Amino acid sequence: MPRARADFRFLHRLRVRWAEVDLQKIVFNPHYLMYLDTALADYWRAMGLPYEPTLAALGGELFVKKATLEYHASAVYDDFLDVGLRCARVGNTSIQLHGGIFRGDQLLVGAELVHVFADPLSRTPLTVPSVLRQTLEGFDTGASVVDVQTGVWADLGDAVRTLRPPEAQDHGARHAVVRNRLGLAIASARRLPHAEAVDAVVELPLLAGAGWGDAAARALAAA
Repeated sequence: MPRARADFRFLHRLRVRWAEVDLQKIVFNPHYLMYLDTALADYWRAMGLPYEPTLAALGGELFVKKATLEYHASAVYDDFLDVGLRCARVGNTSIQLHGGIFRGDQLLVGAELVHVFADPLSRTPLTVPSVLRQTLEGFDTGASVVDVQTGVWADLGDAVRTLRPPEAQDHGARHAVVRNRLGLAIASARRLPHAEAVDAVVELPLLAGAGWGDAAARALAAA
């Protein structure tokens, strides 16, 4: 398993709360799994994938098959922790993730998580869809996981409408739309004629905070 912060493209920061510390004044060991699960939600956001709608569109669900933690040192109240996640392997029906929980550069806990992609009702394993495989494998090698397009309202208006209501000034403006690997519009921005600033920056609420609205704004600024 990875042992250094530099092994992870994705890191999620959190702060240890008082309720997570036990009588030994260290983080109660099951909470590290909760930290990993919290980071996992942001890992999907960093790939531009809203978790529940994505899996519904792919016709499956992810079920935990295995969770292994290796403890090296303990976190204490008020520590800032960085939780790293990366895809180690995508099999036929399963996804293996490696994780690391760090205080600064110190590895506190290493993790291995295995999820099985399965039918949500029968829970029988299904083949991991190629688009999910490519997104997971590509993200951790530094590949872009979104497509960004700039253009006029006639070209991009339908996509923008999925994110916000149209406005009268949209027709004369330039627009940018960010789409994930499933083709879903996840963010947009607008630049009015003769305006230096970009406005109407919006992103899919389920991906709020992941920076996709900023990506749309940067695309317009560059254009």
